[in-house]
Amino acid sequence: MSNNIVAIVGRPNVGKSTLYNRLIGERQAIIDDTSGVTRDRQYGSSFWNGKTFTVVDTGGFVKHSEDVFESAIRSQVQIAVQEARVIIFMVDVTTGITDLDEEVADLLRRSDKPVFLAVNKVDNNQRMIDANEFWSLGFEETHFLSSITGSGTGELLDAVVEHIDEDQDEESDIPKFAIVGQPNVGKSSLTNALLGEERNIVTEIAGTTRDSIHTRYSKFEKEFLLIDTAGIRKKASVHEDLEFYSVMRAIKAIEEADVCILMIDAVLGLESQDMSIFRLAQRRNKGIVLLINKWDLLEKETNTARDYEAEVKRRIAPFNDVPVVFISAIEKQRIFKAIEVALEVYDNRQRKIKTSELNEVMLKAIEHYPPPSHRGRYVKIKFVTQLPTYYPAFAFFCNNPKHVKDNYKNYLENQLRKNFNFTGVPISVFFRQK
Repeated sequence: MSNNIVAIVGRPNVGKSTLYNRLIGERQAIIDDTSGVTRDRQYGSSFWNGKTFTVVDTGGFVKHSEDVFESAIRSQVQIAVQEARVIIFMVDVTTGITDLDEEVADLLRRSDKPVFLAVNKVDNNQRMIDANEFWSLGFEETHFLSSITGSGTGELLDAVVEHIDEDQDEESDIPKFAIVGQPNVGKSSLTNALLGEERNIVTEIAGTTRDSIHTRYSKFEKEFLLIDTAGIRKKASVHEDLEFYSVMRAIKAIEEADVCILMIDAVLGLESQDMSIFRLAQRRNKGIVLLINKWDLLEKETNTARDYEAEVKRRIAPFNDVPVVFISAIEKQRIFKAIEVALEVYDNRQRKIKTSELNEVMLKAIEHYPPPSHRGRYVKIKFVTQLPTYYPAFAFFCNNPKHVKDNYKNYLENQLRKNFNFTGVPISVFFRQK
């Protein structure tokens, strides 16, 4: 399965976050502002030359970056080298090559991953001349750029996406589920509860990496692969590394899965890190199931499941056609219900709708509420078809595709959801010239 992760590494204050923000685009920041997630965004989805990939800003993991230990940066580089597909190594032309840059370069040269050296803050002629000293670090792919103005970032991206796979799901007859969520939310407890002590029913399949365990589950006439992200190595002693490592594992699991089972701690509620995972799964067009774990610990008088669910759905809007299951992994309450729901979401993601049926239903909905005219131009939608992608995507053919507004697009998505079951699955709607 494609692992399309691009990690940006380098010492503090060289401009990693600025480049990161440029790569994931402003649009994303706006989407997530409502939930206050932008403050500490560390990973997001980027699209370039027709390819989608996940960008990780390692700088987002070091709190109080001024006094960060060099050892923390070193271990982050090592984790990034292990987990990412491509590394962007960022340096700053105004400070020249520092000892820490030399050290990081040394670590990266030993890896077999493609490394792109991005010399930042090259925004005038003198700096262009100064930047040449960085060729001495020995990276064939050395790019001069200014992440603030954006000059040079296009060329860098052109080169980076050469190493990114086209977004294709591998044809697999068996659903792949990833259990993701914050540390200590109960991922391991759920995995153990599902697999039970009867380890003999479970066959360990060597995962794509040494430490991503794919476990084949088959009992009660259900069969699926569980991508386990819980196995964090004990070696990572520094708290930040542990967090960074677990996030990298989660992103990788999301990339590999068909359905993401996102576990949330009932006591803590939906936190910004949960929102980041949710949005990433949504942008990667994965099926999503929300599990509220440790439900047995909440005082039931004050918390009803219905109110709790309503609040969660308010937070994850606009995409809130997502199943929410209340469980206790330790007490084994409703854990099989969770799997049943995940299997339903998997089926919804595979759903193909006959063109005739699609047109009959959707053209009626369009006739009932036609697209608003734009500057006196009327939009006429003539025909709709489902695209042959591995997730639900629909093309509406019309005369003025550029004039269709977002709120009308949302109306069409809601009509699709109302008439066909796409619960738990992001839908893409495109407008094409007929």
